[in-house]
Amino acid sequence: MTSSSEFAPGLTVQGFTPPLNLKDFKLIAFDMDSTLINIECVDEIADAAGLKAEVAAITEATMRGEIADFKESLRRRVRLLRGVTVAHMEQVLAERLQLNPGAEALVKACKAVGMKVLLVSGGFTYFTDRVRDRLGIDYTRSNVLEIESGPNCGQLTGRMVDQPWGDICDGAEKRKMLLETCALLGISPRQAIAVGDGANDLPMMGEAGLSVAYHAKPRVREQAMVAINEGGLDRLLEVLR
Repeated sequence: MTSSSEFAPGLTVQGFTPPLNLKDFKLIAFDMDSTLINIECVDEIADAAGLKAEVAAITEATMRGEIADFKESLRRRVRLLRGVTVAHMEQVLAERLQLNPGAEALVKACKAVGMKVLLVSGGFTYFTDRVRDRLGIDYTRSNVLEIESGPNCGQLTGRMVDQPWGDICDGAEKRKMLLETCALLGISPRQAIAVGDGANDLPMMGEAGLSVAYHAKPRVREQAMVAINEGGLDRLLEVLR
């Protein structure tokens, strides 16, 4: 890829000459944690159990690409959540989870030209379902936390539930879901935009016609066609007209 250049303060581009036409794209795919929203949900759930430092260290190393096996990394973190309650997750949702600046404006602009919106997350349906409903997102894929029944009803087991498509939504699954959604819509992956911040977003970003790094880890910024390093998600509209 060509060397990147600063298109505007805090916004770099490489591999194309802006502006591009937003109407040429038919799908935009977002990561959730630290991309569409302001937190890493697993870290905030862990905070309720007094384990945030331990879990966040694993999250950070994974997002930087230092832990290559995302599935094992997530299993390790989820095991530490055993005994955390649904009430704790409700608290995270109510008190900590916010959409990142510009998220609503970018999604609205994309939907206004007829684009579909996909949310693919290594996080959990408890949160992705709420974000989906708030933004009117068309398709989602994420992980299901297992909840105890019986005497410990309402507590996390420390495991995830297998789904019809597989066990864990990792980088490979994000890529697969992007390609499947493109096929469903009858479009080329070149007509898709993929937005993320961590190493596990790179597989889907590599398939999309336009890859966007949002306040991302260095490795992701280096490989993305657009890097938003300052400001909100809607800064993407500076290179898409």
